[in-house]
Amino acid sequence: MNPNHYINRELSWLEFNERVLEEAVDKSNPLLERLKFLAITASNLDEFFMVRVSSLWAMEGKNPNYKDPAGMTVKHQLREISLKARDMTARQCSCLTRSILPALAKENIRFLPWGELNPGQGENVTRYFRSTVYPILTPMAIDQSRPFPLLNNGALHIITELERHGDDETYFAVMQIPTVIPRIIPLPSEPGQRLFMFLEELVEQHVKELFHGYKVLKTALFRVVRNSDLSIDEEDSQDILDEIERSIKRRKWGDPVKLEIEKKMAKSSRRFLEKALDLDEDDIYEITGPMDHTVWMGFSGLAGADDLRDAPLPPQPCPDFLHREDMFGVIREKDVLVHHPYESFDCVTNFVRQAAADPKTLAIKQTLYRVSGDSPIVSALIQAAENGKQVTVLVELKARFDEENNINWAKKLEKSGCHVVYGLVGLKIHCKMCLVVRREDDGIRRYLHLSTGNYNDNTARIYTDIGYFTCKETFGQDVSSLFNVLTGYSVITSWNKISVAPTSLRETFLYYIGTETKNALEGKDACILAKLNSLVDVDIIDALYKASAAGVSVKLLVRGICCLRPGVEGVSENITVVSIVDRFLEHSRIYYFENAGTPKIFLSSADLMPRNLDRRVEIAFPIEDAALKERLLDILDISFSDTEKLRQLLPDGGYERVDRRGKDHNRSQIRFYEMAAESARQAEEEYGKAEVFRPIEATGRGE
Repeated sequence: MNPNHYINRELSWLEFNERVLEEAVDKSNPLLERLKFLAITASNLDEFFMVRVSSLWAMEGKNPNYKDPAGMTVKHQLREISLKARDMTARQCSCLTRSILPALAKENIRFLPWGELNPGQGENVTRYFRSTVYPILTPMAIDQSRPFPLLNNGALHIITELERHGDDETYFAVMQIPTVIPRIIPLPSEPGQRLFMFLEELVEQHVKELFHGYKVLKTALFRVVRNSDLSIDEEDSQDILDEIERSIKRRKWGDPVKLEIEKKMAKSSRRFLEKALDLDEDDIYEITGPMDHTVWMGFSGLAGADDLRDAPLPPQPCPDFLHREDMFGVIREKDVLVHHPYESFDCVTNFVRQAAADPKTLAIKQTLYRVSGDSPIVSALIQAAENGKQVTVLVELKARFDEENNINWAKKLEKSGCHVVYGLVGLKIHCKMCLVVRREDDGIRRYLHLSTGNYNDNTARIYTDIGYFTCKETFGQDVSSLFNVLTGYSVITSWNKISVAPTSLRETFLYYIGTETKNALEGKDACILAKLNSLVDVDIIDALYKASAAGVSVKLLVRGICCLRPGVEGVSENITVVSIVDRFLEHSRIYYFENAGTPKIFLSSADLMPRNLDRRVEIAFPIEDAALKERLLDILDISFSDTEKLRQLLPDGGYERVDRRGKDHNRSQIRFYEMAAESARQAEEEYGKAEVFRPIEATGRGE
């Protein structure tokens, strides 16, 4: 293994977040969309430290000599992460304070510092402070009898240096900025103006009211990011649900991994926090301007500012189900693909709802990884159980940062009479499957929905995913067997159609990559196209290198992490890697193999990472209908030919925008939406024509 042939996973992820930040910097994007992208980069970076950096810290203690495939030790990785994350943080602050906020001010949307409030505004917010804010605040002194408190993960705090009258000693106190009231406060303003101030500034201006008898010397804001990677002992735990509930509580008090401070913070306060939190200088990040940029996600939805956002793209109805009340009848006629969010997720919800209400339905089996807080899918499953259907739901309790939500839903499902399986020991259930068993006139028939994305009606509006409906018996047999494996004691050694991780999916991908390699060496057409979120697995990367060396054309659209290094002479000259960051999160996984002129196309829940191939239950399923295969190939072709939001991975690990000179304008996500709208329009038109000749129904009165 040559380390020069691989890109470090963590640095590749930081490059992805840089691409998101570029969208915040890009002045061609509407202002509030830029603000939203800025908030996403901040949220992403927080999670990166909570999970990835925390894991590296733990690894450094256990195995300091470990080197990743790129040849980097843990200490080397942490040093490079610190440098890149520090630079990213500075760019975030600069983007906000030097570009976005001044541009908002030109649109009469301004954030006023305390010194710029007029008397009326000052009186207004002071009354608000004393009536609403003051009763919530809890100053926490720190001395011999009161140790440094446990500070909430990610929350904004004020550190205050104090002096008692007649006493030269310096005292410290910390106080959390309340999260139970809005952080951004609207101010009285003239017509045509939108004025705001930050809650933390209001608190700072009145902080002396909380320390009577003391003189406030200095104040500054800070926030702590903690280790939030759950540590669960699955082997010894008697009840996985109880163990995860305990772990969620521990998450709030994980070890600090990052300290963000206001640039103005006094050295004395900085040293105090550094010592109290047991952090080094490399773990401290100075912030210029407003802190915690995740606040801008909510603000980007500011009412009455639609002209500062992208024009809405309401999901279009799936043409195959348009004006067809019987979804099962449609699926019996043909397989159906649905491309979200361009086509509505309603057809998925309706599939479960119809099954729940249908007298012919005997059973529903479904996996749930991440669901919304008010999930219509879960409501339909509960209704199905109450209607006497046999309902089995596999709820993955270990879905990171969704554990609490999933636990709540699992308990509700169980109370309604559903059979609930709480995941598996050592494996996450990440596949997306819904199986409906119906008794029909010609016998039992199984209907399936398989998908690349979660059963989440909220994320289905902003994530690109592909769903597949079928009632083919071979697929039904496979999915029934897989549910039996997951819920009972069953060992399946072969499948009709699907491939399953962790037992056969890696081998499937390696087999088809190897077939393309063999075909290229024999002079046959050989091509691999793939669209996925992350490419990390070394075995897969090495197989792609061999394919490239044999002459296989490999084109990869990898949204996020990519550890494969393209363009290396004699290794990856025939590999191109691109990435798209746009208004929707690219999430679908499509794998295409030329297969000597008889293409194989798979959809999958899995990325090409060790965790997906070895530590999760995932599936890949082939699309065999010629028209649907052609549609998937169109999706790949349009994505790879994007001229607006596509960046190409360079051999040094950086990315650059593609040169669009001489190319037709193509923003792939907008193109997909236009295609969905046109298909829906045509389907509506055809339905209208059919209605013209609709026969009059008999009244039944004998006339």
